Amino acid sequence: MQRFTEFEFGVPWVMGFFHQDWIYDGPTAADVVAKHLGEESDEEVLAVQRDAQTLLDQLPSQTLEVLWTAGTQYIPSFERITGSEWTRTVVDLCAARLSAKADVRPLSGADIEDGLAHRDAVVAEIEQVEFLAAEVRGALVECACRCTPDLAFRVLLRAVVYAPDGSLAPAQYQRMEALGSAFHYGEFVVQSARFLVEEP
Repeated sequence: MQRFTEFEFGVPWVMGFFHQDWIYDGPTAADVVAKHLGEESDEEVLAVQRDAQTLLDQLPSQTLEVLWTAGTQYIPSFERITGSEWTRTVVDLCAARLSAKADVRPLSGADIEDGLAHRDAVVAEIEQVEFLAAEVRGALVECACRCTPDLAFRVLLRAVVYAPDGSLAPAQYQRMEALGSAFHYGEFVVQSARFLVEEP
């Protein structure tokens, strides 16, 4: 059973848009998201919508702000928009993109698995990434417990990639690979953090 893509997907995929030069992709953050959604498959858009709606339904605005900030290299500050408002914007952009087609098939199989059986393992991995700020680890644990372990783990991978001075012990990375396999991720999802593995 495989996911629809070998690469990162859902909200962490959206987080990846916001690098130092994101402004060249559009005048506003919403324009950047709309541009990328317009270029991608229905499955990708559905995965983003599913993640974003889950976050919006289950987490308070401040927690959302912590997660979006931790998972991006650079994102506009939340001074003019709240975490809930921004996440709602992403949900609405997905809905607008999907409404343009009449025959969108819903996600199924591995693409709707939540990983609930692996919640304790995901929480344990979050708590062991000590180079992430305590606030970020707390938000990720809240995501794992109130949203889904799958979503929290994918945001964790994005956060460790952008964290300053991050490094992973080989055994820690191996556990992450095992979780990635359990979640039926493609080859390149966990591999995005491989460069952080400490040399033996």
